[in-house]
Amino acid sequence: MVSLNINGKTHRVDVDPSTPLLWVLRDSVGMTGTKFGCGQQLCGACTVHLDGKPVRSCGTPLSAAVGKKITTIEGISATATGKKVQEAWAALDVPQCGYCQSGQIMSATALLAEKPNPSDADIDAAMAGNICRCGTYPRIRAAIHKAAKGA
Repeated sequence: MVSLNINGKTHRVDVDPSTPLLWVLRDSVGMTGTKFGCGQQLCGACTVHLDGKPVRSCGTPLSAAVGKKITTIEGISATATGKKVQEAWAALDVPQCGYCQSGQIMSATALLAEKPNPSDADIDAAMAGNICRCGTYPRIRAAIHKAAKGA
């Protein structure tokens, strides 16, 4: 049995330590906001934060998350930056199909926590690992700039 700190709450799971964090979150804890995309850490749909840093949960074993603060899309609005990002996303109607958006929001929030006023180059670098099949990249960039200005 392992204890995890997810969105500020303790969750106990009895799962093999090599199980990807994505499946622990979705199947064991019931937090389905984190999405399965490619399973190879290439698309960013499964992005969560470990101690504030974005990671791809499909390739992160449970053992790497033990003792760390895990933040998922379900808990990101508890931070001021996460709330601003979500408000900007809604204000600019960023999602089209929406499947990738939880990962996009998690990466954008991590970027703004590190660089509160990012340039377009900063945004491109931070978001490069997040794929949007619908091509909402211009709205994503605009929403990040809007969130940086305080939504």
